[in-house]
Amino acid sequence: MSTENLPQSPDSLSRKPRVAVVFGGRSSEHGISVVTAGAVLKAIDRTRYDVLPIGITQDGRWALTADEPERMAIAGRRTPSVDQLAESTEGAVVLPVDPADREVVYSEPGSVPKALGEVDVVFPVLHGPYGEDGTLQGLLELSGIPYVGSGVLSSAVGQDKEYMKRVFTSFGLKVGPYLVIRPREWTRDEAAARKRIVDFAGEHGWPLFVKPARAGSSIGITKVDGLSGLDDAVAEAQRHDPKILVEAALRGREIECGVLEFEDGPRASLPAEIPPPDTHAYYDFEAKYIDSTPGVVPAPLTDEETAEVRRLAVEAFDAASCEGLVRADFFLTEDGEFVINEINTMPGFTPISMYPQMWQATGVSYQELVDLLIQAALRRSTGLR
Repeated sequence: MSTENLPQSPDSLSRKPRVAVVFGGRSSEHGISVVTAGAVLKAIDRTRYDVLPIGITQDGRWALTADEPERMAIAGRRTPSVDQLAESTEGAVVLPVDPADREVVYSEPGSVPKALGEVDVVFPVLHGPYGEDGTLQGLLELSGIPYVGSGVLSSAVGQDKEYMKRVFTSFGLKVGPYLVIRPREWTRDEAAARKRIVDFAGEHGWPLFVKPARAGSSIGITKVDGLSGLDDAVAEAQRHDPKILVEAALRGREIECGVLEFEDGPRASLPAEIPPPDTHAYYDFEAKYIDSTPGVVPAPLTDEETAEVRRLAVEAFDAASCEGLVRADFFLTEDGEFVINEINTMPGFTPISMYPQMWQATGVSYQELVDLLIQAALRRSTGLR
């Protein structure tokens, strides 16, 4: 769909498209979302687009923030927050509820609401629940505003690792052994739920990885080497999500591949390999974002392996009906088989993140990547498609 088919104001043909970069959010990935937003704001071509930064605080308030990406970087091993960037402690940004009206309004207590102008497309760089999981996408669908990335169903599937794996299995993609513990199981009969995990370990061996079923950025994940660490691992995962996932450790190499939507359909990047970090038990949040453990791009694979993982990445993108972008994570097992671990519908997107690095190696710069995603969103309508 071309941009001329979208609802426009009388002067919209003579003005630049306006991009609202929405970031922060209520999930435990709030800080890394702010960092991502800083990188995106730096990269957007201001000769082609107007930009409106909107931060969502951890308590859910939509705040108007200054367009100052230099304040959105990690400092002293700490991630920034929207509260540090908000222009007011009380003001709120409100999206339109009428699909024929794209006027965004800013209001503060005791003041007349201020029109901020129309928004043509939203670039949501939120990670985790209340942003990457279909909730924000549903709001934008109701508002009739196009947005970067996957729609409601695909975002929800991409966020919930249980149903993601169910979808992949139904499409013939191979996934590793896993077990789901729902909150009522642990609450109703903790001993029985624990026994299920222990029996799973008896079948597949230790270590296990215990993680929130609906979180990302490796937050809340614990590598468990035996029974003594199990309860603490469950408690840590449940701090982020009452539903947890238990996965068997797969012996093999960690391979990632990016998928990007072009006008003629999705294409896969050159893959990357994530080597085991020297100072971490596995590729956790600190290894990814604080210590910046480097990946190897492109991954040292054979031509046949590279072609296969690229094919599987696009297959996973299509299986979940994704749009815009996806990072697909695989294990290349010791017997030469690719097993898909998960997809991320809004992957880490800082310049040092693996998704942009893989596309850089494939010939698409960070700035070009941002532009391609905005253009893909502008081509799409909201609603059924």
